Amino acid sequence: MALLDYDRVVINQKAKLIELTNEYKIRDEEGNDIGAIRQEGQSKLKKLARFVSSLDQFMTHKLAVYDADDSKVLELVRPAKFVKSRLEVYDGNGQKAGSIVQKNVFGKIRFGLVDAAGSDLGEIQAENWRAWNFAIVDTMGSEVGRITKTFEGIAKTVFTTADDYLLDIQPGLSGPLRLLAFASAAGVDTALKQDARGLS
Repeated sequence: MALLDYDRVVINQKAKLIELTNEYKIRDEEGNDIGAIRQEGQSKLKKLARFVSSLDQFMTHKLAVYDADDSKVLELVRPAKFVKSRLEVYDGNGQKAGSIVQKNVFGKIRFGLVDAAGSDLGEIQAENWRAWNFAIVDTMGSEVGRITKTFEGIAKTVFTTADDYLLDIQPGLSGPLRLLAFASAAGVDTALKQDARGLS
């Protein structure tokens, strides 16, 4: 099965003593490795700057999603930010699929999902202020996906750290919204968790 056709995946951020390069494993429900997400394009100077400062939010970050055959299927680029994040999402061929755009800073965080032409496709909506359970909805407000740290129905052995989370996508969801939904798990992590919701 192609990576982007999975409706349920576990994403695990690899633990590092000092987080200078983001890296994630993508697993299926049984714990099999089916892909990876890797941060790319970091110079030695940029890594040094991340080590000695808290300038992460002012740097551009690029994440690439690879399948089990090491073929790139998605790319996320988060340009340097001031308060709100914006992530540009591209398919494996480098064609823009759309953007994930942070709408607010305070309260329950929301991200808009827009296609390459800028048309609204839906939203990612945090269910609480801590922003670690998200509903992914279409323009009608119907839920088409979910990012959660509640792992009901999944073997606990699949989850190795507190940085594991589950992405559910509604079966049959297709087109740019599916790509954005798949990209959203690592994208939200990069937008919020990496630099403390953009507030620090």
